[in-house]
Amino acid sequence: MKFRKFAAGAVAVSALALVGTTVTAGTAVAAMKPDCSRGLTNVPAKETVKIRKSAKLNATAVGQINKGRKAFLCNDGKSFTGQKYTLCGKTSTQWLYVDPYNGNYKGYVPRACMKW
Repeated sequence: MKFRKFAAGAVAVSALALVGTTVTAGTAVAAMKPDCSRGLTNVPAKETVKIRKSAKLNATAVGQINKGRKAFLCNDGKSFTGQKYTLCGKTSTQWLYVDPYNGNYKGYVPRACMKW
């Protein structure tokens, strides 16, 4: 009988810990949202690059910046750490948050692919 109570209590504590972790992780991600109220203008792309919803190569593409086209770098051009990639002649984990179309298609691009 004691064993069952202990097991049920352990499950309840584990579930509570899991919920707490989920809430904390969700809050941390929301706090890191890029700010496009300040940034750098007219930064050209080295190569044609896809704009992604998150800093991952397999994230949904929401647009693209063609080679030589210019974009607005949000957060004053500060980088975000994301998935490792080898693109545009470099290997890195640094991504930039861009707004190339004045409010449409905001997202992440590999930092190595922008002339910044």
